[in-house]
Amino acid sequence: MADAPQPTVLLPEAEVARIVADLARQIAPVTDDETVAAVLLTGGLWFAADLTRALSRIGRNVRFDALWLASYGDEQNSRGKIDVYAPFQRPIAGRKVLIVDDVFDTGLSLAEAVRIAREGGASEVLTVVFAKKPWPLPRAPEPDFVGWEAPNRFLVGYGLDHAGALRGLPDVCALD
Repeated sequence: MADAPQPTVLLPEAEVARIVADLARQIAPVTDDETVAAVLLTGGLWFAADLTRALSRIGRNVRFDALWLASYGDEQNSRGKIDVYAPFQRPIAGRKVLIVDDVFDTGLSLAEAVRIAREGGASEVLTVVFAKKPWPLPRAPEPDFVGWEAPNRFLVGYGLDHAGALRGLPDVCALD
């Protein structure tokens, strides 16, 4: 078996924590305790857990939900379509929804999540991503909150994976 490339640390764990705390300070004033923070599974779990705890530390106790969407499978490139494996678990009609995702690249998952939330009757939909990668084409919708402008590299760690592996790394790394 050939040697796999070793991850190169781009953002150490302490910097990840600083970014999350900064995002919480930005998001808290535009949300309330009735806001539903909806993580996009699976990669967004790490960020969503840290973000909701950071919000709680500053007095904002949002509700929590999840959407399970997939566009990559085990590949390094998007297949260009979104599969919905699990919808919202709680009613969102009349509530503000904060869509929480790990990385914004093609924008397909975020756009689908926003569409699902609006169709579910959300009063307002906000979006936050930990990392935003450069992309050659216009994307809609652009995230409302971005933690880190990431390089155009294959990212792993902090929820980001390579065929399901390396999600648990505490740092954000490049695997290229």
